[in-house]
Amino acid sequence: MKRELHNGKQDGLQPLEPLDLTKVHDFSDLLQKMSKTAFGGRCLGEALDVLVKMNQDPSCKKILTLSGAMTIAKMGKVLCDMIEASMVDMIISTGAIIAHGISENIGGVHYKYDPRMSDKVLWGWGYNRVYDTIEKEENLNDTERMVGEVFEKLKKDRPTCSSELTRMIGKNLVDQCMMPSILGCAYQHNVPVYIPAFTDSELGLDFSIYRMSQRFSQGKNADLDTIFSDPPAFNPFYDLYDYATRAVRAEKLGIFTIGGGVPRNWAQQVAPYVDIINERMGFDLRAPRFQYGIRICPEPVHWGGLSGCTYSEGVSWGKFVDPAEGGCYAEVYCDATIAWPILVKAFLEQRKKS
Repeated sequence: MKRELHNGKQDGLQPLEPLDLTKVHDFSDLLQKMSKTAFGGRCLGEALDVLVKMNQDPSCKKILTLSGAMTIAKMGKVLCDMIEASMVDMIISTGAIIAHGISENIGGVHYKYDPRMSDKVLWGWGYNRVYDTIEKEENLNDTERMVGEVFEKLKKDRPTCSSELTRMIGKNLVDQCMMPSILGCAYQHNVPVYIPAFTDSELGLDFSIYRMSQRFSQGKNADLDTIFSDPPAFNPFYDLYDYATRAVRAEKLGIFTIGGGVPRNWAQQVAPYVDIINERMGFDLRAPRFQYGIRICPEPVHWGGLSGCTYSEGVSWGKFVDPAEGGCYAEVYCDATIAWPILVKAFLEQRKKS
């Protein structure tokens, strides 16, 4: 068979361009030009285009999901900048990110790990290692004392949820002038912060121990069954119902995902949740499918986990709008501590220029 050689232009293909650094003036210029290169650079450049479209759409509610040790990695101020710039309407996070952020906000210092120290030595000295960084146990104890002041304001027998607790902690941080802080900025801008795996975090453990302290005197012995016999009044369905209500009311949804894990899945399951409500209950709610999406995560798709799941796979679950029908997505396979600040900085520069 003889090949029919096409020239690309006749088939509507987009030509690439050499990256000329002499014509790059800022991060915005850099990413726009990288979008016309290849591989990971193109992905990051295309992510800027999606981020701009998502934020220029006045009908879009923007959801940020967070996993990984981003606050220990000193990315908290990047998130604050996003909140301040109205780039975020709802936040869904691991509890660890929020707890370690509070640790930083109240004056706790994180340190660079010295590999000459063994992990056994670190434990004995109260140093908790997260890869190449140290979180002091003392910082977490200070965090517990701070959030304990907030827990004191709760009514003892009324169930609470993560978004109520994070809002109250945010108010406390603002009142004590501990700014900029993630929860403080979220409180000021009325951005709810949900922690779906609340008990899998320092905050969850602190809340549990606080409730224990109301039942038992310090140093007084109690048997195991008695200690764990009266769980705190915590109801995560308040979070689910509040989030689902906001999502259904939104005309359009966009998602900006750092990593994956529980926060990503909890955020994305809202459309299937509404679908099965309609099917099993006979209701007629509009399923809130994401129309915009940006994902920064090094996880490859072939491991089969949700952290590496593509947006196209999410279409099969009814979580995302098909690109052929208007879905607009970008996936960046990169360490978030590299790509996230560059992307946000580029967006803020481009917004300032426009």
